[in-house]
Amino acid sequence: MAGFWGKRKREQEAAQAAQDADLARRAEQALVAADERIRTAGDELAFAEAELGISLTKDLKAALDSVKTHLREAFQLHQLNHDEIPDTDEELRTRNARIVQLCDWAEDLLDEKTAALADSVARVRQAPQVVAQVRKDAEALTARIPQTRATIERLTSRYSESAMHQITASADEAEQLIAFATHGAEVSERRRAARQNEEANLALETATEATRRASALLDAVEDFEIEALRAESTLAEVVADSRGDIIAARTAPKIPAVTAAVTDLEQALDALSPAGTRNDPFAELTQLRTANSALDDAIAKANYRAQNPLPTVAHVQHSLDDADRQLGVARGLISGHRGWIGADARTRFAEAERLRIDIPEMIVPEETREQAMAASRRVAQLAAEALQLAQRDIDSARPQQQGWGGDGWGGGRRGGGGSDIMGGIMGGLVIGSILDGIFD
Repeated sequence: MAGFWGKRKREQEAAQAAQDADLARRAEQALVAADERIRTAGDELAFAEAELGISLTKDLKAALDSVKTHLREAFQLHQLNHDEIPDTDEELRTRNARIVQLCDWAEDLLDEKTAALADSVARVRQAPQVVAQVRKDAEALTARIPQTRATIERLTSRYSESAMHQITASADEAEQLIAFATHGAEVSERRRAARQNEEANLALETATEATRRASALLDAVEDFEIEALRAESTLAEVVADSRGDIIAARTAPKIPAVTAAVTDLEQALDALSPAGTRNDPFAELTQLRTANSALDDAIAKANYRAQNPLPTVAHVQHSLDDADRQLGVARGLISGHRGWIGADARTRFAEAERLRIDIPEMIVPEETREQAMAASRRVAQLAAEALQLAQRDIDSARPQQQGWGGDGWGGGRRGGGGSDIMGGIMGGLVIGSILDGIFD
């Protein structure tokens, strides 16, 4: 047996030695790779600063400085592994693991920061193509201006100023943006020629954004005409639906809310612009749809109330009194047998008491009276469940009680009541942490 355990120990030591040797090789390789990555990142930083400027490359510079600082620690650890002072296997293992950790972190950080600059560098190197595209886009947008002005003039004769205000100045604003984009492209070229690359990049980005906004303004004019036609079509459908709802409202319960909603809808219909006049289909559709929805809601609430009459205050109070009685019974049973009552019964009872607190404030207002009724019923239900669970716990505990001096109180029979009564009392006292005091 001793030979078996000795062989197993030698095998474990050999495996650990192999792992340590592999870790040492990984540490040396990681140190070389990280040092080379720092040199490469330094070259990338120099190129990026020349093309992007100092402000856009400050994150990479800060990361490079941090990596250099931490890599000095890795070199120091590697030096300790190869100095003349003998080291234990655990010390070598700890240092090599730290070296690998530092080197991996350094490479990951540099990869993250250089990748973040890749898009910016690519845009800078493509600046001539981007400038050419800005000018091409500006020329195409300029050609669309006359058609946009004609469209606006034609739509103005059909729709009101309130509808047209969102596109009336679109052509003029687009024209200004196109001029700004063209100027920005020229500024970018001049700044780049002067080696002011950061300013050149900013000017080119703003020029590109200006052409995008100008295109969006011109597209909005065309979209407006389409959306206005859709709004007019939808408005006609809502008008027909509203008139049908007004007729249907005659059979709804006669309550003030329905009458007021019908009046509002009729006024919205009367306020529609006559046929052949300039109108705002968007605003009219919104107003009519709002009034139509209000009437639908009023009729739905009236029908619901007709089928489900609002409970009276007295009715809710009666339900609350019943809930209080249920709570009182449950409270008495739980308080009298605290030592026997489990978590389920206590949880139901606590929830019932929590819900009971806010009910009185909800009884009188009509908008919360139904909620008060439902809450009182829920309290009664929880209290009943707590009572049932508490009784179950008591019934389960009673057969296990033993009287003092025998099967019952003073040696009498358990059915005589001595053991059961004392069990409940003793259980409560245990929960109250005063049983020890009695015996003392």
